[in-house]
Amino acid sequence: MRLQPIPLPSGPALLDAVGSLAAVLDGSGPPLLPYAAGSPPPVLPPVTDADLPDDLAIVVSTSGSTGIPKRTMLTANNLLASASAAHDVLSGPGSWLLALPAHHVAGLQVIMRAALGSAGEPTVMDLVGGFTAEGFVAAAHGMPDTPDPTYVSLVPTQVARLLADPAGVETLAAFDAVLCGAAAIPASVRTRAHDLGIRLVTTFGMTETTGGCVYNGMPLPVSEVHIDNDRHIVLGGATVAAGYLGDPAMTADHFTDDADGVRWFRAEDLGHLDDDGRLHVTGRADEIINTGGVKVAPGPVEDALVRYLPGVRDAVVVGVPDPAWGQVVAAVVTLLPGVSDGAGSGSLRGPDGGGTGAPTVSDARAALRGILPDAALPRLLRVVDAFPAKGPGKPDRAAISASFAPS
Repeated sequence: MRLQPIPLPSGPALLDAVGSLAAVLDGSGPPLLPYAAGSPPPVLPPVTDADLPDDLAIVVSTSGSTGIPKRTMLTANNLLASASAAHDVLSGPGSWLLALPAHHVAGLQVIMRAALGSAGEPTVMDLVGGFTAEGFVAAAHGMPDTPDPTYVSLVPTQVARLLADPAGVETLAAFDAVLCGAAAIPASVRTRAHDLGIRLVTTFGMTETTGGCVYNGMPLPVSEVHIDNDRHIVLGGATVAAGYLGDPAMTADHFTDDADGVRWFRAEDLGHLDDDGRLHVTGRADEIINTGGVKVAPGPVEDALVRYLPGVRDAVVVGVPDPAWGQVVAAVVTLLPGVSDGAGSGSLRGPDGGGTGAPTVSDARAALRGILPDAALPRLLRVVDAFPAKGPGKPDRAAISASFAPS
C-alpha cells in the first residue's frame, strides 16, 4: 500500500521529517501516516490502494477523547485550503513556532502553514521533557529574525501556564497571533490575555475539518457552518476530510455532499449562531448530563464556576452515575495561585471540600444559585492540581467521572 507510516519526534529532530510532510502538498511525496516516535505504528484496517482517494496526503488519527481513535483521510487540497485560508484571516504567511505534538492535526497544520511562508519550516520547541514556560520562551527567541509576522498555535492549558509567567506573557504578546483551540478556553484565560494585549485567536474545528476552520466564531473563507435541528454543529467546505480510512459506514454516517458539491461534516459539538453568523459552541452531545430528567450542558456550568466561584482557575464538569438522580453534576476544579486546597500535592478534595482557602461544593452551590438552574448546581466537587488529559489539551472526562466512584 502506498500509505507510509512516519514517526514524528517531539523535539528538533522533527525537522528531519518536515520535508516529507511538506511534500504531500504538491504530491511529490507519498501519502503519510504520522504517529508519535517511540510508539508502535498504528494498526491499520484492511485496505488497498483502491480504497484511498487519489489525492490523499495524510491520514491523521483523532485524539480518541470521546472513544476509539479514527483514521481521518486528509487530502492535499484540504491541507492547502486550510493553511491558505488561515493566512487570509491573519496577517499573511509568516514564521511559525511549533509547540504542539506534530502527529495531531493542530501540530501538522503548523508545519503546513510554515511551508507556505518564506522560512519553509517552523521553529520547533523541544517537548521531550514536557511543556514549560521557560522552554517556550527559549524556543520563541530562537525564531528567525525576519519582517514576517510570527504565529504560534497552543492549547488552553499552555496559554494559562504562560499567562502565569512574566516572561511567558512578554513572549506571547510579541506574536502577531496566538491561535488557541482543541478545548474550551476558560473565560478567565480569554480575559487575562486580552487585558495583557495578547492577540489571542480562538479556533474551533477537529481532525475531520483539517483542524480549526472557525476563527473567533467566524468560519474561514473556504468554510461554512450551520446548526441542524438537533443543535449539532455542521461544518462544510474545502477543509472537510475525505472520510475515515477503512470505515465506509462511519464515513457515510458523518460526512455528506450536498447538491452544490459542498462537503459537510456533522460534529458531536452543540452550538448556535448569533445574528451576525458568529458561532457559539455550548458543549458536546455526548457530554450532556441527564440529572433527574433535566439535561445539563457542562459548558455553562464550567464557565460559571470560573467566573463566580472565588479561587477557581479552571473547571471541568461531568456526569456521575447516581441511583436517585440517574446522574449528578460533578465538578473538578484547579485553583488560582495562592489558594490552598489543604491537602497534599495531587490529592483530590472530597465531595464536601475541606482544606483552607479552597471552595467547597456548598460554596459552589451558593455562588451559582440564581445564575444557573437548580438542576445544574454541582452536587460533587473536587480539587486537583491538573486535569487528566486525553489528546492535546483535552480533559479526559471519563477518567474524571471515574475518579468520583466510591473507593
